[in-house]
Amino acid sequence: MDLLLRQRRPLQEEILIGERSCASDLSSGERLFAGGHLFEVGKEELKEIASSKLNIAQRVLKALADVFVPILPALVASGLLMGLNNLLTAEGLFISGETVIGAYPHFADLAEMINIFANTAFVFVPILIGFYAAKIFGGTPVLGAVIGAIMIHPDLLNGYSYGQAVLDNAVPVWNVFGFEIAKVGYQGTVLPVIGAAFVLAKTEKVLRKFIPMMLDNIVTPLLAVLFTASFTFIAIGPVMRVVGDWMTNGVMWLFFELGPIGGPIYGVVYPLLVITGMHHSLVTSEMQILANIETLGGSPTFAVVAASNVAQGAAALAVFYLFKKDVKMKAIASAAGISALLGITEPAVFGVNLKLKYPFAAALIGSAVGAAYATWREVLSVSQGPAGLPGVIVIRPQSMVQYMVALGIAFVVTFVVTILFAKMSQAKSKLH
Repeated sequence: MDLLLRQRRPLQEEILIGERSCASDLSSGERLFAGGHLFEVGKEELKEIASSKLNIAQRVLKALADVFVPILPALVASGLLMGLNNLLTAEGLFISGETVIGAYPHFADLAEMINIFANTAFVFVPILIGFYAAKIFGGTPVLGAVIGAIMIHPDLLNGYSYGQAVLDNAVPVWNVFGFEIAKVGYQGTVLPVIGAAFVLAKTEKVLRKFIPMMLDNIVTPLLAVLFTASFTFIAIGPVMRVVGDWMTNGVMWLFFELGPIGGPIYGVVYPLLVITGMHHSLVTSEMQILANIETLGGSPTFAVVAASNVAQGAAALAVFYLFKKDVKMKAIASAAGISALLGITEPAVFGVNLKLKYPFAAALIGSAVGAAYATWREVLSVSQGPAGLPGVIVIRPQSMVQYMVALGIAFVVTFVVTILFAKMSQAKSKLH
């Protein structure tokens, strides 16, 4: 804060009477008072102030969350389309021993169209991430998109084939001045393009200190893209691919090694991250898992997050049931509860459950129980989607029933525990 204020000029002098200021209102920005002066601070500077108080780990999580928030609608829409394609192509889901398109071939082309629509956002996700990551780090968004596009260029070895190429000792390389650089794409990855966008933004800032203004629009993009793209294939990509693999392995260890214990841990931590807004950063690990769906079979995190969301909705609806005479709270709780069941929990968390405290605690318990069941039954998703009741269509067909059972358990446990906590709270208040 002090550093920022030293960089600002006072808007006007003030006459101070006690602790009150006689300064006139400002039409834009925020007003900060320090040292007898009034300062105007914009939203971006306020964000900078808040970010400066975070530690390194919190800054990394915040950056990941900020990158994914703008592209979540695209991922959710694509996930739902992929779920719709699953309904058409899953064997035995509607017709015993047969798929819908097998029984009705005239739907085959429609299913193919839907599959293309569904896959597009995931195929080109490095471009979307590159755009927004560059913007967040202070670089040029379109150059971030270009870096993302370079990383999935069709002339590169497809990233999904990299593992097999390593086993076969057949990874293609460029030979540049005697150095071998892997000619491998980064399809389905997240961290490499975020790292590349960060380097791009910093490179642009350094270049603009030395390049004359008249040459900036030509020379800066040229050198920034050339350096960043080269450095990405030499160092950023390989290193961040390994880090991404570590993250994936960590999550998979939590679920598959700890089993019914790991799921509840994830389910309890998730709503706590929602409070801080850091929960979007978990999309990174889920996308890394889905990128390896051929070997992993799907993501175990989706069902756990859905159970957590439904638990928050159940807690809010329990409040709706309990507050019979409070019309305002009933209106808020009912709307927030339904929203959470559909996958949007912020209204329930902030508008109802945290406000009353005991519903949030009950939701943590219900989330843990539902997550334990989902993990025990190995409920896996095949795509992104709304983590709630509608998310059933992105679950593997053989696990759809178990998914709904897990959500049902989370709902019932939370609803009952919320009522019990309310009764206990009332009894405690009567004793005092």
